[in-house]
Amino acid sequence: MSVALTPQESGFFQKRLEALPIYITLRQKLAGFPGLAVQAQKTQISFCNPRMFACVSFLAPLPKREMPPCWLTVSFGLGYPLEEPRIAGCVQINPRRWTHHVPVATPGQVDAQLMGWLREAYTL
Repeated sequence: MSVALTPQESGFFQKRLEALPIYITLRQKLAGFPGLAVQAQKTQISFCNPRMFACVSFLAPLPKREMPPCWLTVSFGLGYPLEEPRIAGCVQINPRRWTHHVPVATPGQVDAQLMGWLREAYTL
């Protein structure tokens, strides 16, 4: 399935083109989420239904020396804290919401586990 990126989405990767294949894979997999709205901003690209449930950014959730040479951070909200090795950071933003940060270094890491978490965030 091919997804056409908006100029704003493409522009977000202007200085980090090496991460674009990761994003394209993610966008293709998110295309099956009904009613998905994408909002590209200067520091992140948000995914909404109608409220934001996830975003991508170049936030480094680990010290830079521990980050891979190329990455995209996928962040999403759930009603509980996930304790999984892939979760590089988890912050309680209110009593009923936790934001999780997952660094993704390759398109192959946009896998069933990550998409399952995003599906759960989407339905929340």
